Amino acid sequence: MLTILGFAMIATFLVLIMTKKMSPIAALVLIPALFCVAVGQGAQLGDYVIEGVGNLAPTAAMLMFAIVYFGVMIDVGLFDPIVRGILRFCKADPMRIVVGTAVLAAIVSLDGDGSTTFMITVSAMYPLYKRLKMSLVVMTGVAATANGVMNTLPWGGPTARAATALKLDASEIFVPMIPALAMGLLAVFVLAYVLGRRERKRLGMLTLDEALAREPEPEPETVSAGVGGAGATGGEDRLRKGSAASAGGTGTDAGAGTGAGADAADGDGDGDGDEEFQGLDPNRSTLRPKLYWFNAGLTAALLTAMIMELMPIPVLFLLGAALALTVNFPHMPDQRARIAAHADNVLNVSGMVFAAAVFTGVLTGTGMVEHMADWVVGAVPDAMGPHMAIVTGVLSLPLTYFMSNDGFYFGVLPVLAEAGAAHGVSPLEIARASLAGQALHMSSPLVPAVYVLVGMAKVEFGDHTRFTVKWAVLTSLVVLAAGILFGIM
Repeated sequence: MLTILGFAMIATFLVLIMTKKMSPIAALVLIPALFCVAVGQGAQLGDYVIEGVGNLAPTAAMLMFAIVYFGVMIDVGLFDPIVRGILRFCKADPMRIVVGTAVLAAIVSLDGDGSTTFMITVSAMYPLYKRLKMSLVVMTGVAATANGVMNTLPWGGPTARAATALKLDASEIFVPMIPALAMGLLAVFVLAYVLGRRERKRLGMLTLDEALAREPEPEPETVSAGVGGAGATGGEDRLRKGSAASAGGTGTDAGAGTGAGADAADGDGDGDGDEEFQGLDPNRSTLRPKLYWFNAGLTAALLTAMIMELMPIPVLFLLGAALALTVNFPHMPDQRARIAAHADNVLNVSGMVFAAAVFTGVLTGTGMVEHMADWVVGAVPDAMGPHMAIVTGVLSLPLTYFMSNDGFYFGVLPVLAEAGAAHGVSPLEIARASLAGQALHMSSPLVPAVYVLVGMAKVEFGDHTRFTVKWAVLTSLVVLAAGILFGIM
C-alpha cells in the first residue's frame, strides 16, 4: 500500500504543477500532508516536517546568502565583462548564445555546486535572452542538463555518495566513466546547437550593433511569455498579457516557438529602470568599477574555498555576502537597499526549499521511499541478474528524479549492488552505472538548486519540467549507452 501511495503522491504532485493547477510551494506542502493523513500517520506529520526542515536548513541558508552574494556581484558589475564578451563572441546569433549557455554552465559546474552554477550562468545569459527575446526555457533546460552531466565530478556529490555507500574509491568509479560522461557532455552541446538553430529560425540573426540598438518592446502593465510559432517570424516575438506575479518564459518545446519571458516590474532596484539588459547598462548607480578586482578576487577565493572544503558552504556564503555588502556598500541605507532588491529571489527560493522539506520528510518518514525502492528492485527479473549494471543505469533515471541522491545512493544502490554481486557483477560497474541518471536528476523537484535556476530566470517550474525532462532523459541514455559501448559497465 505504501508503495502505491508513494507513486501516487509523486504523480499527483507532478500533474498538478505541470498543469498549473497549484503552485509548486502549495503542492509541495499540501499534497504530502494529505497523503500522510491517508496512510494513517497524520499524527506524525509534524515530526516528519521538522526532520525534513532540519535536513534541508543548511541548504536553504546556503541559497539565501548565495543569492545575496551573487546578487551584489551582479549589481556592482562583476559579470558585465563576461556578458559583453559572450555577446560579442555570439554576434547576437541565437544559436551561438544557446551553445554558449551550455559551455558556460559546464565550465562553472567545475566548482561542484549546482546553485552557484545556475546563479552565474543565469546572471550572465539572462540579459541576452531577454534582449533578443529568446526562449528562457531553452536557457534553463540547457543549463540544467549540462550541470547534471558535470555533477558527476567526484566533489559534486553523486560519485562520493556511491563510493561511500559501496565502500569503493571515488577515483576508481569516476576515471573510467570519463569517456561516457564526455559523450554525455557532447550530447548536451549537440542539443544546444539544435535548439539554438530552432531559435535562430524563429527569431532571425542580428548583428551586434543591431542587438545593442534594439529597443525593448513597450511592456504592458503585466506581461507573460509570448508564443511565437508561425506568427513569430522576422524576429517579431509578441508578448501576451499574463500574470503580474510571474513572468516566466513558457512553452513546451523550442520548436513550438516559445517566447522569452519579461518581468512585469519596470526596474529591479538598480536605479537603471531597464531590466531588459541590465547586465550591460554602464550607468546604473550600483556599479563599483574601482572595486572590480577586489570583487573578482573575493569570488575566486570563495569558489576555491568551496572546492577545497575549507568550511561548510553555508558559512562561506554567509561570510562572503557580509564582506561583499560591507566593502561595496559601506553605508547602511545602501546595504538595506541591496538586500531588499534581492529579497524576492531569497524568499521564493528559500520558501521552495522549506516546502520541499515537507515533501521529502513525509516521503521518507512514512516509509514510502523504502517501500518504493524495494518494489522496484523486486520487480527486476532474475534473468536480468547478469545485466544488473544496465538495470541500475536505467533505474537511476526515474529513481534519482523521484527521490534525493541520498535516498538513492544510500538506500537503493546497496541493494542493487548485492543483487549484482550474486550474479558476478562488480560493485564498481554498479556504481558507475548509477551515475547515468544525473542529467535528469538536476531537474528533479526535490533538488533545491533547480528552484534557483527557474527563479532567477523567471520561468515557471512546470514549463521547465515539460521542456527539459525529455532532453535530460535522452542525455542520460547517451551516457548509459556510451558506458556500455566502451565496456565501462
